[in-house]
Amino acid sequence: MSEATHRAAVAERAARAGGVVAEEAFRGDLTIEAKESPTDVVSNADREAQQQVVATIAQEFPTATVVCEEDAPPVGAEGIEVAESVPGSGPAWVIDPIDGTANFVREIGFWATSVAAVVDGEPVAGASAMPATNDIYTAGPESVSRNDEPMAVSERDDLAEFAIGTTGRWSTSDPTTPTAIVREVSERFGDSRRFGCIQGLLALVAAGGMDGAIMPDPPNAWDSLAGVHLVRRAGGRATTLSGDRFTDGDENLIVSNDTRHDAVLDAARAALLDLE
Repeated sequence: MSEATHRAAVAERAARAGGVVAEEAFRGDLTIEAKESPTDVVSNADREAQQQVVATIAQEFPTATVVCEEDAPPVGAEGIEVAESVPGSGPAWVIDPIDGTANFVREIGFWATSVAAVVDGEPVAGASAMPATNDIYTAGPESVSRNDEPMAVSERDDLAEFAIGTTGRWSTSDPTTPTAIVREVSERFGDSRRFGCIQGLLALVAAGGMDGAIMPDPPNAWDSLAGVHLVRRAGGRATTLSGDRFTDGDENLIVSNDTRHDAVLDAARAALLDLE
């Protein structure tokens, strides 16, 4: 087994394991805390799922570097190094124990446990487990699949048939940006949807259910890297607003099935550049 294949297998195993822990807590009694806003929340399930993900990775990579959304330190994994950001060189693991926590705590079943294996700042494998829908999306060096079946982005090229996801932070104090994006998408494409789970949306683009997504805010690594790898391996495209290849730390993220990426970019630019 190659090193990349090994990392892909561990990413899938860790996402599944964390997803099991999260699913056990789903629609149960939760301890919920607000972070930066009343809708930006964390629960005890997030921290417990993250511990499981890290522990699973540590079984195969006991001195791994991990980048995690939650601040809970690893327990029982003394050799693990916790980094605040994705290192530019060497391997690392990027973990979102529950992406879509706002959905999770409202007992809405669209949320994901996502793990990306990164080498020199670039994802080489990604996995998003979505236990509430019984789905697992994975991408490694040799395959990209949903539930172990090959998947690919959609082949749609008629904009009237496109479904575009709008995602990222929604600020009630400054609703201008999301309002502009929804307006442009609604006017240019057949459908606009907002799911409340970035990794889940990226997985849907990779599997062909959605045709693109616009994320205007700088995405965190744990919100984006696993899903971006899924999209690219499935034949899609992920760029910045300028059309450059998206990498960790960029200001925004635009993804599509790559048949009409220019049209998705045009919509995003019309919404965002007009606000500057």
